[in-house]
Amino acid sequence: MVKRIGIREFRQNLAKYIDADSPVVVMRHGQTVGYFVPTRQQPVKAELEALKQAAAKLDSLLAKHGISEDELVQEFRQLRENEA
Repeated sequence: MVKRIGIREFRQNLAKYIDADSPVVVMRHGQTVGYFVPTRQQPVKAELEALKQAAAKLDSLLAKHGISEDELVQEFRQLRENEA
C-alpha cells in the first residue's frame, strides 16, 4: 500500500522521503497533486574505480613535486579569492 501524505508533511520531511524505499502520494486538500518515487542511484563500479585512480594520481603528483595537501588547499583558496 502506498503511503498518502499532505504536501506540508512532504516539504517538512523531504530528506526522509528521499531516503525511503517506497513511493508516496502527495495530497493537497484531499486531492492527489503528485507522486514521489525515490530512486537510489548506486555509483557504477567503473566510476568508483576511476575516482580511486584519479585520487592515486593526485597523490603521486603531489609527492613528486613535494607539495602537501595543506599547501594545495591554501593555493586553491587563494585562487578562489583572487577570482572574486
